[in-house]
Amino acid sequence: MGLPVLLPLLLLASLQAGPWAQRNPEPLFEMKQRRHLSAPEGGSIHIPFSFSYSWALAKDPNVRISWRWKHFHGEYIYKTTPLFIHENFKNRLFLNRREPEKTGSLWISHLRREDQSVYFCQVALDTLTHGKQQWQSIEGTNLTVTPVTLSRVHPDLALCPGRDEAAGPAGTLSDPWKTTPFYPLPSLNPSSVLCIRGQSIGASASTSVLSMNSQG
Repeated sequence: MGLPVLLPLLLLASLQAGPWAQRNPEPLFEMKQRRHLSAPEGGSIHIPFSFSYSWALAKDPNVRISWRWKHFHGEYIYKTTPLFIHENFKNRLFLNRREPEKTGSLWISHLRREDQSVYFCQVALDTLTHGKQQWQSIEGTNLTVTPVTLSRVHPDLALCPGRDEAAGPAGTLSDPWKTTPFYPLPSLNPSSVLCIRGQSIGASASTSVLSMNSQG
């Protein structure tokens, strides 16, 4: 059989082989996080994440979730196994996830200015045929911690009775304020009760403590 006849036969055989003649594709895996989030100082934030993979898992996949901060190879601030929480986040960090869900969130409470950083979620698990696999977000979530402003209402603040017809009983907020979020002002004297209307409110830049001057 001559070469001109053999070449078309080889080509036909390769076409008939179809996908079996191709190299098996690499398993797919992914980690998703929101790129930017912001929350006020003293408040809290949920940093959501979700992950996916195409491996078949071991009978006991032993899924481990970890978090780094500042940069891709930064310090770990949280690990599920064994449980670890960075000293900067003691009593302020909680992982919200239920097995076997592939989604969840990292909850940080009592936010501080120094918490402003980039946060990277990492997952590790045991597969049936590929051993242990581990991957994490590349870009992470950039968290901005904003300073507290006078537009935030402190839980200890109340409208003065008799100063505003729209106000409810003493110690309650009028309807326009009911949906206003509030966050603690760390340096505020808890015994202070300020009137929102009918009095002037000022802020000391050095102490961040609200002050007021009574009028009438």
